[in-house]
Amino acid sequence: MGNNKSGALSKELLEDLKSNTKYSEPELCTWYQSFLKECPGGKISKGQFEGIYASFFPDADPTEYARHVFRSFDTNADGTLDFKEYIVALHLTSGGKTLQKLEWAFALYDVDGNGTISKNEILEIVKSIFNMIPADDQKNLPEDENTPEKRAEKIWKFFGKKENDKIAEGEFIQGVMNNKDILRLIQYDEPQKIKDKLKEKKH
Repeated sequence: MGNNKSGALSKELLEDLKSNTKYSEPELCTWYQSFLKECPGGKISKGQFEGIYASFFPDADPTEYARHVFRSFDTNADGTLDFKEYIVALHLTSGGKTLQKLEWAFALYDVDGNGTISKNEILEIVKSIFNMIPADDQKNLPEDENTPEKRAEKIWKFFGKKENDKIAEGEFIQGVMNNKDILRLIQYDEPQKIKDKLKEKKH
Protein backbone atom coordinates (compact mmCIF):
# COMPACT_ATOMS: atom_id res chain seq x y z
CA MET A 1 0.00 0.00 0.00
CA GLY A 2 1.78 3.09 -1.29
CA ASN A 3 0.68 5.64 1.24
CA ASN A 4 0.53 3.71 4.48
CA LYS A 5 3.09 5.68 6.46
CA SER A 6 1.84 9.20 5.82
CA GLY A 7 -0.78 10.83 7.99
CA ALA A 8 -3.46 10.80 5.30
CA LEU A 9 -5.22 8.05 3.42
CA SER A 10 -4.59 7.96 -0.31
CA LYS A 11 -7.66 9.01 -2.32
CA GLU A 12 -7.56 5.71 -4.19
CA LEU A 13 -7.67 3.61 -1.03
CA LEU A 14 -10.33 5.83 0.52
CA GLU A 15 -12.63 5.35 -2.50
CA ASP A 16 -11.95 1.61 -2.53
CA LEU A 17 -12.84 1.22 1.16
CA LYS A 18 -15.90 3.48 0.91
CA SER A 19 -17.35 1.36 -1.88
CA ASN A 20 -16.46 -1.99 -0.29
CA THR A 21 -17.38 -1.39 3.35
CA LYS A 22 -20.13 0.35 5.27
CA TYR A 23 -17.79 3.05 6.61
CA SER A 24 -17.98 6.73 5.68
CA GLU A 25 -15.02 8.97 4.77
CA PRO A 26 -14.81 10.67 8.22
CA GLU A 27 -14.98 7.26 9.94
CA LEU A 28 -12.24 5.82 7.73
CA CYS A 29 -9.99 8.84 8.34
CA THR A 30 -10.51 8.52 12.10
CA TRP A 31 -9.82 4.77 11.96
CA TYR A 32 -6.66 5.47 9.97
CA GLN A 33 -5.32 7.95 12.52
CA SER A 34 -5.84 5.48 15.39
CA PHE A 35 -4.39 2.67 13.26
CA LEU A 36 -1.20 4.69 12.72
CA LYS A 37 -1.02 5.51 16.43
CA GLU A 38 -1.17 1.79 17.32
CA CYS A 39 0.98 0.73 14.34
CA PRO A 40 3.27 3.56 13.22
CA GLY A 41 4.76 1.29 10.53
CA GLY A 42 1.35 1.01 8.85
CA LYS A 43 1.07 -2.72 9.55
CA ILE A 44 -0.48 -4.70 12.39
CA SER A 45 1.26 -7.91 13.50
CA LYS A 46 -0.43 -11.14 14.49
CA GLY A 47 0.52 -10.48 18.14
CA GLN A 48 -1.04 -7.01 18.10
CA PHE A 49 -4.18 -8.37 16.45
CA GLU A 50 -4.47 -11.08 19.14
CA GLY A 51 -4.04 -8.34 21.75
CA ILE A 52 -7.01 -6.41 20.31
CA TYR A 53 -9.19 -9.53 20.52
CA ALA A 54 -7.97 -10.28 24.06
CA SER A 55 -9.14 -6.83 25.20
CA PHE A 56 -12.64 -7.64 23.88
CA PHE A 57 -12.86 -10.99 25.70
CA PRO A 58 -11.52 -10.53 29.24
CA ASP A 59 -13.45 -13.58 30.51
CA ALA A 60 -12.43 -16.02 27.78
CA ASP A 61 -9.53 -17.06 25.55
CA PRO A 62 -9.83 -15.69 22.01
CA THR A 63 -6.19 -16.41 20.98
CA GLU A 64 -6.92 -19.34 18.66
CA TYR A 65 -9.91 -17.66 17.04
CA ALA A 66 -7.97 -14.39 16.58
CA ARG A 67 -5.17 -16.39 14.93
CA HIS A 68 -7.62 -17.93 12.44
CA VAL A 69 -9.31 -14.57 11.76
CA PHE A 70 -5.89 -13.01 11.19
CA ARG A 71 -4.92 -15.79 8.75
CA SER A 72 -8.16 -15.38 6.80
CA PHE A 73 -7.57 -11.63 6.32
CA ASP A 74 -3.82 -11.69 5.69
CA THR A 75 -4.56 -11.99 1.99
CA ASN A 76 -0.94 -11.67 0.85
CA ALA A 77 0.29 -14.03 3.65
CA ASP A 78 3.05 -11.65 4.79
CA GLY A 79 2.29 -12.10 8.51
CA THR A 80 0.86 -8.58 8.92
CA LEU A 81 -2.36 -6.75 8.08
CA ASP A 82 -2.17 -3.41 6.35
CA PHE A 83 -4.88 -0.80 6.87
CA LYS A 84 -7.03 -2.11 4.02
CA GLU A 85 -6.93 -5.72 5.27
CA TYR A 86 -7.67 -4.49 8.81
CA ILE A 87 -10.72 -2.42 7.79
CA VAL A 88 -12.11 -5.22 5.62
CA ALA A 89 -11.68 -7.52 8.64
CA LEU A 90 -13.61 -5.14 10.90
CA HIS A 91 -16.31 -4.65 8.29
CA LEU A 92 -16.89 -8.34 7.64
CA THR A 93 -16.75 -9.47 11.25
CA SER A 94 -19.15 -6.76 12.41
CA GLY A 95 -21.75 -6.62 9.66
CA GLY A 96 -20.71 -7.09 6.06
CA LYS A 97 -23.18 -8.22 3.40
CA THR A 98 -24.21 -11.85 3.76
CA LEU A 99 -22.43 -13.10 0.65
CA GLN A 100 -19.17 -11.32 1.54
CA LYS A 101 -19.45 -12.61 5.10
CA LEU A 102 -19.92 -16.16 3.89
CA GLU A 103 -16.97 -15.93 1.51
CA TRP A 104 -14.94 -14.80 4.48
CA ALA A 105 -16.41 -17.56 6.71
CA PHE A 106 -15.34 -20.11 4.10
CA ALA A 107 -11.78 -18.71 4.14
CA LEU A 108 -11.84 -18.87 7.95
CA TYR A 109 -12.87 -22.54 7.96
CA ASP A 110 -10.53 -23.50 5.11
CA VAL A 111 -7.62 -23.71 7.56
CA ASP A 112 -5.06 -25.14 5.12
CA GLY A 113 -6.20 -22.89 2.26
CA ASN A 114 -6.75 -25.75 -0.22
CA GLY A 115 -10.17 -24.57 -1.41
CA THR A 116 -12.28 -27.14 0.48
CA ILE A 117 -13.33 -27.66 4.10
CA SER A 118 -12.90 -30.95 5.97
CA LYS A 119 -14.70 -32.08 9.12
CA ASN A 120 -11.48 -31.60 11.12
CA GLU A 121 -11.21 -28.00 9.94
CA ILE A 122 -14.78 -27.34 11.08
CA LEU A 123 -13.96 -28.84 14.46
CA GLU A 124 -10.80 -26.73 14.77
CA ILE A 125 -12.66 -23.44 14.20
CA VAL A 126 -15.64 -24.47 16.35
CA LYS A 127 -13.22 -25.28 19.21
CA SER A 128 -11.68 -21.81 18.90
CA ILE A 129 -15.19 -20.29 19.03
CA PHE A 130 -15.99 -22.29 22.19
CA ASN A 131 -12.86 -20.89 23.86
CA MET A 132 -14.52 -17.47 23.62
CA ILE A 133 -17.83 -18.50 25.16
CA PRO A 134 -17.73 -18.07 28.97
CA ALA A 135 -18.32 -21.39 30.80
CA ASP A 136 -21.62 -20.13 32.27
CA ASP A 137 -22.98 -19.35 28.79
CA GLN A 138 -21.88 -22.75 27.49
CA LYS A 139 -24.16 -24.37 30.09
CA ASN A 140 -27.17 -22.71 28.43
CA LEU A 141 -26.47 -24.09 24.94
CA PRO A 142 -28.87 -26.68 23.48
CA GLU A 143 -28.00 -30.29 24.33
CA ASP A 144 -27.07 -31.20 20.73
CA GLU A 145 -24.56 -28.36 20.35
CA ASN A 146 -23.09 -27.81 23.83
CA THR A 147 -19.61 -29.14 22.94
CA PRO A 148 -17.38 -28.33 19.95
CA GLU A 149 -17.66 -31.96 18.79
CA LYS A 150 -21.47 -31.94 18.87
CA ARG A 151 -21.66 -28.62 17.06
CA ALA A 152 -19.18 -29.73 14.36
CA GLU A 153 -21.17 -32.97 13.93
CA LYS A 154 -24.41 -31.01 13.56
CA ILE A 155 -22.88 -28.79 10.84
CA TRP A 156 -21.39 -31.79 9.03
CA LYS A 157 -24.71 -33.68 9.10
CA PHE A 158 -26.53 -30.67 7.69
CA PHE A 159 -24.29 -30.83 4.60
CA GLY A 160 -25.00 -34.56 4.37
CA LYS A 161 -21.31 -35.44 4.26
CA LYS A 162 -19.51 -38.70 5.01
CA GLU A 163 -16.66 -38.59 7.53
CA ASN A 164 -13.86 -37.96 4.97
CA ASP A 165 -15.81 -35.85 2.46
CA LYS A 166 -15.02 -32.19 1.76
CA ILE A 167 -17.21 -29.11 1.31
CA ALA A 168 -16.48 -26.76 -1.62
CA GLU A 169 -16.98 -22.99 -1.36
CA GLY A 170 -20.10 -22.77 -3.55
CA GLU A 171 -21.77 -25.61 -1.67
CA PHE A 172 -20.85 -24.05 1.69
CA ILE A 173 -22.24 -20.61 0.78
CA GLN A 174 -25.43 -22.02 -0.76
CA GLY A 175 -26.05 -24.33 2.20
CA VAL A 176 -25.60 -21.59 4.79
CA MET A 177 -27.72 -19.09 2.84
CA ASN A 178 -30.53 -21.63 2.75
CA ASN A 179 -30.44 -22.31 6.47
CA LYS A 180 -30.24 -19.60 9.13
CA ASP A 181 -29.65 -22.20 11.83
CA ILE A 182 -26.37 -23.25 10.21
CA LEU A 183 -25.35 -19.60 9.88
CA ARG A 184 -25.79 -19.31 13.65
CA LEU A 185 -23.72 -22.45 14.24
CA ILE A 186 -20.74 -21.45 12.10
CA GLN A 187 -20.26 -17.95 13.44
CA TYR A 188 -19.37 -16.30 16.68
CA ASP A 189 -21.97 -13.64 17.43
CA GLU A 190 -20.27 -10.74 19.08
CA PRO A 191 -22.10 -9.73 22.24
CA GLN A 192 -23.31 -6.15 22.32
CA LYS A 193 -20.52 -5.07 24.68
CA ILE A 194 -17.95 -5.97 22.01
CA LYS A 195 -19.80 -3.99 19.38
CA ASP A 196 -19.86 -1.05 21.81
CA LYS A 197 -16.10 -1.37 22.34
CA LEU A 198 -15.53 -1.42 18.59
CA LYS A 199 -17.45 1.84 18.36
CA GLU A 200 -15.38 3.35 21.17
CA LYS A 201 -12.17 2.44 19.35
CA LYS A 202 -13.28 4.58 16.41
CA HIS A 203 -13.10 7.76 18.45
